[in-house]
Amino acid sequence: MKHIVSTRGSLVPLDEIAGFGVRPGYFHINGATEVADGVNFTIHSHNATYCELCLFHRTEEEPYAILPFPEHYRIGNVYSMIVFGLDIEEFEYAYRVDGPYDEKKGLLFDRDRFLLDPYAKAVTGQSVWGKKQAEDSFYKARVVRDDFDWGCIRQPNIPMEDLIIYEMHVRGFTMDSSSKVKYPGTFEGILEKIPYLKELGVNAIELMPIFEFDEMADLREVDGRKVINYWGYSTVSFFSPNTSYSSSLEYNREGNELKRLVKELNANGIEVILDVVFNHTAEGNEKGPFFSFKGFDNNIYYMLTPDGKYYNFSGCGNTVNCNHPIVQQMILECLRYWVTTYRVDGFRFDLASILGRNEDGSPMASPPLLQSLAFDPILGKVKLIAEAWDAGGLYQVGSFPSWNRWAEWNGRYRDDMRRFLKGDEGLTKIAGLRMTGSTDMYLPEIRGQNASVNFLNCHDGYTLYDMYSYNEKHNEANGWNNTDGANDNNSWNCGVEGETEDAEVNALRKKLCRNAFAALMLSRGTPMFFAGDEFLNTQGGNNNAYCQDNEISWIDWSRLKKHEDMFAFAKAMIDFRKRHPVIRKNLNPCSLGFPMVSLHSLKPWDEELTEDNRLLGVMYAGRDDKGGKDDIVFVALNVYWEAQTLELPDLLGKWRWKQVIDTSREKFKVKNHIGKDRCITLEARSLSVFVAE
Repeated sequence: MKHIVSTRGSLVPLDEIAGFGVRPGYFHINGATEVADGVNFTIHSHNATYCELCLFHRTEEEPYAILPFPEHYRIGNVYSMIVFGLDIEEFEYAYRVDGPYDEKKGLLFDRDRFLLDPYAKAVTGQSVWGKKQAEDSFYKARVVRDDFDWGCIRQPNIPMEDLIIYEMHVRGFTMDSSSKVKYPGTFEGILEKIPYLKELGVNAIELMPIFEFDEMADLREVDGRKVINYWGYSTVSFFSPNTSYSSSLEYNREGNELKRLVKELNANGIEVILDVVFNHTAEGNEKGPFFSFKGFDNNIYYMLTPDGKYYNFSGCGNTVNCNHPIVQQMILECLRYWVTTYRVDGFRFDLASILGRNEDGSPMASPPLLQSLAFDPILGKVKLIAEAWDAGGLYQVGSFPSWNRWAEWNGRYRDDMRRFLKGDEGLTKIAGLRMTGSTDMYLPEIRGQNASVNFLNCHDGYTLYDMYSYNEKHNEANGWNNTDGANDNNSWNCGVEGETEDAEVNALRKKLCRNAFAALMLSRGTPMFFAGDEFLNTQGGNNNAYCQDNEISWIDWSRLKKHEDMFAFAKAMIDFRKRHPVIRKNLNPCSLGFPMVSLHSLKPWDEELTEDNRLLGVMYAGRDDKGGKDDIVFVALNVYWEAQTLELPDLLGKWRWKQVIDTSREKFKVKNHIGKDRCITLEARSLSVFVAE
């Protein structure tokens, strides 16, 4: 190391290492950041005794320069160095770290391994989807220049109760040739579909994992077909976008295409929610790869057993030690980065119960990480949505630590409503609770009105169409002898397993799909559905298509034409929900004195809800704040296999009921004024909607 005399008052090198002018860096800025005339590199390790920065020419595997951090470039456990004269477009970088090695204590330092920066903003070698890296290759990082112009676009900040969430896989949404986009399987492909999303009426998209992952890490062959890590629930780098989702290479501008997508979606009133995976990483267990966290502080980043093995509450080999202060800081910094740099509007946390486990794996009453996220100022307006369970048996639906900030994927809504909608007995009252906000689980005085994210179908499980086409899962193509995936699907094939030419069966299936979609849109809580369900996309009965990068998982857009009646129904139900705020939230009391939410059976105000009649009535009543207009909606679900006669509540005075939706009819929109006796016959297995006029 050569010492250089500094010039007072200017940022100049103080030393020379490997031919580069250097000086101590900005210790509080993690990762690699472009600064005036150089790049600031900051990394930390609690137990390391030595660290060196390795610079590579693009795509090369041998470093052209190695710069050890001098001891006086370390403060506490942080190494920081500014390297002058670097052109960020000409190099990639990695680290090598040394320290004690003791497997039983979880210390795995190895000076010979190149390590990926945990704070890397872009990862090399991942830009071409489906291209497997050489066995001896390793991850390197690039410096990203953040100069994207956001203009004057403001984020929509849509209230939680007004959201309609559309879950999608970036690649699967447009990869099929039937999508007819110019850039299939990419962020740009989604951007091309914005007019479609607006026509459908959704106002939030939830993107399955877009953090950098290696889709080829679990490459296998099943019956001559490659299966891979298609879904992406196996994070390589938390701060880097998956560059193979971009339509072109973005050297040192990685993420710009994603930013354009977010900007255009926001400009069109659509929010962006990211499905984030902090519960485990792609490094797996003792037999897994070793590329980043294991080499910096294995015993800090992962939950370890007393003998140094990996706890596996994720079901994926390892479990991130989320409530260790170092890991808490990284996750908080990560989410702040995605909010400030990519302007995302919310996060859905995969297997979020892991985020509430202590370092020994035990559940915590008030997990510091979850509390920090709930109260962080930068995250103050974003949606925080928990998948409130994990693979270790911790199930917290209805009890997830929330501080009135966290919402939950309501798995009990899915399970209870699926059973009720197919006609199972004894569920009428519980279905009423699920449709009216699950207040038995989410006490309004404790959890507010926006804790429940309601869904019947998502990426994990059957599509809406398959839910009424299959009794049994059909995951043979996954290569596990159909042993993977859930067995408790609460589905019904309507008498025939799979595809059929039977017109009666197909008509019944469509009607049940209409019932389910309508019930979802007519429930209190935030509705979410899976992309393609609006036109009955199918996965052929595969309820765990995590590895299928093919027509099983890709949306078949030709079904939009084939099932345009279902698409029209979905649009109409979304529009109906938007036009009737009383469905979404409590308003002022209505002029007729009705309660804001009430349950009914065959007779009005019969809250006993006799279970054997399988008919549920839900009434929402209130008065709009703006125009002072009464908004009264009555929803009737007859899940019985025979017609039943319903008596509607008495409206008094000149008010009359009008039936506006009837799922028993292919042309579902009706204008049927109900007589003074207020009685109407509901067809078998049908849903009707009435409004007061």
